[in-house]
Amino acid sequence: MFGTLFNVGMIIAGSIIGSIFKKGIKHDYHEILMQAMGLVAMGLGINAIVQHLPPSKYPVLFIVSLAVGGLLGQKLDLETRFNGLVSKFSKGNLAEGLSTAILLFCIGSLSILGPVEAALKGDYTYLLANGMLDGITSIVLASTFGIGIAIAAIVLFAWQGSIYLIALLMENSLSTDLLNEVTIVGGILILASGLGILGIKKCKTLNLLPALIVPPIVFLFMHLLNI
Repeated sequence: MFGTLFNVGMIIAGSIIGSIFKKGIKHDYHEILMQAMGLVAMGLGINAIVQHLPPSKYPVLFIVSLAVGGLLGQKLDLETRFNGLVSKFSKGNLAEGLSTAILLFCIGSLSILGPVEAALKGDYTYLLANGMLDGITSIVLASTFGIGIAIAAIVLFAWQGSIYLIALLMENSLSTDLLNEVTIVGGILILASGLGILGIKKCKTLNLLPALIVPPIVFLFMHLLNI
């Protein structure tokens, strides 16, 4: 878990540094940083889709995942609940920034493959690299949305910790195909988040978040049925 702890530490440190910068940044600069983060989110989302969709063996699965996950998320109304919770402790648009931070930090090849490599091979290279990138990203996000971005570190710890434990328990069953499908869905969610930040289209990204659990469930059933 050393790699994950390093990743968490970098996000917290970056959030503190970014929040210090935030106090001295004028409104115009905040606005351009918002646009920059929106473009970054869109770019990362498109990159994940372009890289992982062509080799997908189940090209319809991401559509089913988004549909089923979206219906479940809408039923639970995750977006409203999350925004309401964040607004109790913060003013402004922290909820939007935090949801974007969670997606950027958690849904990416390094963040998903890193815990797997650490669990199966004891290799922390991916997690250390991801920690450095997340540290820089958190500085930019915190300079725009504030110190609250550090909360994403808790979610990242739970996310990577879960993947680490699953990799240990399913050492012989965890497949690159499953990781590929999760990354495709994650890429679409990051893209949607970028669209919202840029004001192009406000998507209920958090209501779509349950889509991430659909591929693992499908693969589990396939494994049990020996398909």
